[in-house]
Amino acid sequence: MPKVSTKGKNMPESPIRKLVPFADIAKKKGNKVYHLNIGQPDIKTPEVALNAVKNAVIDVLEYSHSAGFESYRTKLSSYYKNHGLPIDLQDIIITTGGSEALLFAMGSIMDVEDEIIIPEPFYANYNGFSTASGAKVIPVISSIETGFALPPISEFEKLITPKTKAILICNPGNPTGYLYSNEEILQLAALVKKHDLFLIADEVYREFIYDDSEKHYSVMNVPGIEENAIMIDSVSKRYSMCGARIGCIVSKNKEVMATAMKFAQARLSPPTYAQIASEAALDTPQSYFTEVIEEYKERRDTLVSELKKIEGVQVGIPKGAFYCIAQLPVKNADNFAQWLLESFDYNGETVMVAPASGFYSTPNMGLNEVRIAYVLKKDDLIKSVQILKEALKVYNAN
Repeated sequence: MPKVSTKGKNMPESPIRKLVPFADIAKKKGNKVYHLNIGQPDIKTPEVALNAVKNAVIDVLEYSHSAGFESYRTKLSSYYKNHGLPIDLQDIIITTGGSEALLFAMGSIMDVEDEIIIPEPFYANYNGFSTASGAKVIPVISSIETGFALPPISEFEKLITPKTKAILICNPGNPTGYLYSNEEILQLAALVKKHDLFLIADEVYREFIYDDSEKHYSVMNVPGIEENAIMIDSVSKRYSMCGARIGCIVSKNKEVMATAMKFAQARLSPPTYAQIASEAALDTPQSYFTEVIEEYKERRDTLVSELKKIEGVQVGIPKGAFYCIAQLPVKNADNFAQWLLESFDYNGETVMVAPASGFYSTPNMGLNEVRIAYVLKKDDLIKSVQILKEALKVYNAN
């Protein structure tokens, strides 16, 4: 019998989506499931983006340029410059989501068995992208006690080997919501400069920052690491357009971008209608973001406040994005998450969470943690936490 590849066997399941079959069963039983497991915003997509697709007149749906529409990249460059980021047209390649941008980045700078250092917990698909690229993730553990702040730079430095090619951060972080300070970004910048490494920053949640005293610091703003910095971006969260699958890879490093372009040519081109929507989305008024940020801030505060009421629960307070890691009084969050869907309901309702062990690459880490996405309305978040509270009583009693 033919066998699948070792790479395929090693490809990790998504902790965000692997429990979907159990959620489907719960729904077939008639239970309502509150989805706290996935970062799918319920915020409406800007009308200007949807109308651009509706009103597009296309006789032949042709390939687009492999780097994406020039008009879109030009407008995107202006958008970045308006936000203080010195990014030009030639620094941008449009990709099929931020996911493809990460694959292009890893494919362009890493060979098989090369190493990439990532603070964990991290976005679960970084494991998958690394496996697909033949690269090896070297984790640096951050903790809930510090709110998942950047581990000491000395912890990074002791892990650097001749195989190390890059450090990857998500800022603000998925799944923790942590926002790196200017000092932390500068420490990382000095480290990659010293050891001639790349610094990849996944900045897709840049706008989602909730405290007036906090500010986002982009790797594209750090002087002296122009050749080291690679930024990953996406329209998915910014404009609530997850289904568009449009992102970009950004770098001043001409060799990196020329290499990424070969990957872009190999997959031909990003989708046309999605680019039309994404280009139009750049005209979204600031009032849209003001309302969205205020809504998410209230949701964050509601979720954290409710979780703190549950005995034995510890929560890392997110400064950005729309996720938090909660430590639960259970030994195995994977079992608990499955049990919630398979065997529990509270007045015909239950919740779906993402077990956090899948956001680590260190074995046996995060076993009692879950990631919660606060993408539901405040009333639904309050109900969800109430269900979680009742579920923990029953689960631990058994």
